[in-house]
Amino acid sequence: MKDIDRWLRTKLFDEVPVSICVIDRQFQIVKANRQFQEEYGPSTRRPCYEVYKGRQARCDDCAAVDSFRDGRIRSREEQGTVGLHGGRAHYLVHMVPIVRSTGDVPYVIEMSTDITPVKRLEQEKREAERLAAVGETVAGIAHGVKNVLMGLEGGMYAVTTGIERQDDERIARGWAMLQENVTRIWRSVKVFLDFAKGRQAQVAPADPNEPVRQVIRMFKEKAGEAGIEIRVDMEPGIPIAPMDEDGIATCLANLVSNAIDACRFDRRARPHVVTVTSREVDHTVVYEVADDGQGMDYEISKQVFSQFFTTKGSDRGTGLGLLTTKKIVHQHGGRISFTSAEGKGSTFRIELPRDALPAPTGARTDVHAAGGRDEDSEGRPHD
Repeated sequence: MKDIDRWLRTKLFDEVPVSICVIDRQFQIVKANRQFQEEYGPSTRRPCYEVYKGRQARCDDCAAVDSFRDGRIRSREEQGTVGLHGGRAHYLVHMVPIVRSTGDVPYVIEMSTDITPVKRLEQEKREAERLAAVGETVAGIAHGVKNVLMGLEGGMYAVTTGIERQDDERIARGWAMLQENVTRIWRSVKVFLDFAKGRQAQVAPADPNEPVRQVIRMFKEKAGEAGIEIRVDMEPGIPIAPMDEDGIATCLANLVSNAIDACRFDRRARPHVVTVTSREVDHTVVYEVADDGQGMDYEISKQVFSQFFTTKGSDRGTGLGLLTTKKIVHQHGGRISFTSAEGKGSTFRIELPRDALPAPTGARTDVHAAGGRDEDSEGRPHD
């Protein structure tokens, strides 16, 4: 024990890996340990503000002043110049007053630790997060455009087959699909740029069935080309609700696109069906997208809402569709859930309680047919 006591009294001051100096009430350094002198050079009888920061006068917000006045220990982060190499440094300073029995404080011990590497890592982390946000935005735009491209392909297919069959009505319907989806491209770009900036939902009174109609128009032709039937079950007369119609359409487009892919990737040769449902249950607007595709096992199910997670491969998926959908649903005060079984398919369910829907923003005044309309199992009437 005597050896320990002797070491603490004679060695500790110079052996600790912390820069320590003692300043008097004139802020002159009266003693400094070896670490301090290695970092700041000869410092005895020099003002601490000159050594730390190269200043000619005391810092305006000097914490040592307060410790001299009330005898309390303080800690704070500072920025200054490390003497020997002259570089800017961040350091954490602990100020411990030496208090006499009379209550006077003749000296303050300053213990400083260079935290510049930590600050550099924090800056690099912020930069990495910023770049990740940019990448997320770009990937999100790509995912949204991919959905629209499927609609464009459906429109092209309708126009081409309409020309071959000399079916003017089919040509007109395909052309309308092309126009609608070209418009959705620039809307999608704007949506995802706004997403990166924290875009708020553009809420206006809307027919809850209209997003379903939009999505059916977008995907019906393309799904049919792949041998996948899209069925629609819309409850007629759902009362108008305040919602971001384009946002909800984006959610449903993501879910239907995923459902179609799940059917296309199913290796079992059988007819596939994707069913889109809308209804109101207990003052809650409910949407469901169900498929009988390949389904998901437990491990995949745990990750479906994770950022950048995709089962489609980097050439087909971005891993942002469901993440974007979840964000939009939450903006509406709603929730999204799903059930899935490997080899049997998946069902995604969006629930939007009316008492949690956001107030209209006034950004839009156009309202689709009030109270909804009757449609058949295929979602007609089409444009």
